[in-house]
Amino acid sequence: MSDCLFCNIAAGELPTELVYEDDRCVAFDDIAPQAPVHTLVIPRQHLVDLKSADDPALLGHLLDVARQIAAGRGLTDFRTVINTGAEAGQSVFHLHLHILGGRAMSWPPG
Repeated sequence: MSDCLFCNIAAGELPTELVYEDDRCVAFDDIAPQAPVHTLVIPRQHLVDLKSADDPALLGHLLDVARQIAAGRGLTDFRTVINTGAEAGQSVFHLHLHILGGRAMSWPPG
């Protein structure tokens, strides 16, 4: 989808330093970090949100990549977040998983 920011990043059309990439997803640091580590994992395929993701293998892969990135960054405690819909805080309508770590997290988050 040519007007999707994350599709353009995944396609390499926007200069972004990737922290991970494979044939199914890419990961990069959030431009407005909410924690010392704040990385996004996105599928290369355009999916608007979690509701539109019907491939359990892809969803499992995204979580596994998040686990690998957290470990690689030395995080033993971290939070993963998937916002689905504007009222839940989703601002880019391309499925993405947040990895947040490097500080204590409070609950509830919002």
